[in-house]
Amino acid sequence: MAACNAHYYATRDPLGVGGDFTTAPEIDQMFGEMVGACLADCWHRAGAPENAIYAELGPGRGTLAADALRVIGAGVEAHLVETSPALREAQQTRVPGATFHAAIEQLPPRPLLLVANEFLDALPVRQWIGDEQRLIMLQGEMLAFTANGMIVENSPVREAAVAAIAAHLVRHGGVALLIDYGHARSAPGDTLQAVRGHRFADPLADPGEQDLTAHVDFEAVADTARNTGAAVTALAPQGEWLTRIGIVERAETLVHANPDRASDIGSALNRLTATDQMGELFKVIALHSPDWPAPAGFE
Repeated sequence: MAACNAHYYATRDPLGVGGDFTTAPEIDQMFGEMVGACLADCWHRAGAPENAIYAELGPGRGTLAADALRVIGAGVEAHLVETSPALREAQQTRVPGATFHAAIEQLPPRPLLLVANEFLDALPVRQWIGDEQRLIMLQGEMLAFTANGMIVENSPVREAAVAAIAAHLVRHGGVALLIDYGHARSAPGDTLQAVRGHRFADPLADPGEQDLTAHVDFEAVADTARNTGAAVTALAPQGEWLTRIGIVERAETLVHANPDRASDIGSALNRLTATDQMGELFKVIALHSPDWPAPAGFE
């Protein structure tokens, strides 16, 4: 999974109509603006330390960063954790002057205003059937799994990423918003999936040519962050969180200023918040320094 996704992201821009999938920031500017407003509010309630930086993990085309920074303020440095040359080029266009890093651990020792949107789901998982790890084998000319049965997944790489974020927050201050699709409680099940051309595909077909993801186990995420010393909020459905922090009011403002776009803005709001769209499947959890207040929207 790691090898396939490394090749996949390094060799293309996978987003948008011509790609394989569309993320929330690409649907409408409101999403990034709400993220920026939440981070900015938490930063100001923490005393607005001047050396705080905006950081994003897996920033896509840079759309979310550009929209969030417009709200946070131009004086805040942008630091983007990205390894794909193709995506770095797009990010540099939308966020001029951004500093790029290859790993979370390379972020400077300063307070973070961090967001990771659809980042954790792309980190590789391991699958187990009892005590046997489920692996990949060659069966004739096709790839196949070595075993089938009741599957339990874990992700040491995902847990390491969360621990790195939490450790930074504990040492240097800050807040992190983790937004992804997944489940609130750890449970058995096979969640590995592939998407190509906006449709689900066989995860073992065409290695490196389609997006591989797995549902995020938010209980494991929260446990890892707490064990590292960070404070952790409750988990919130994306739709509820966005509504609590003011996306409906922002939509109304945009419609008032752009009446010709009323239908598009309404459609985007529905897609981001409705329970039968992204509003329920996608979830938001925040990690923060014990010395910083909890961000808004997690009541």
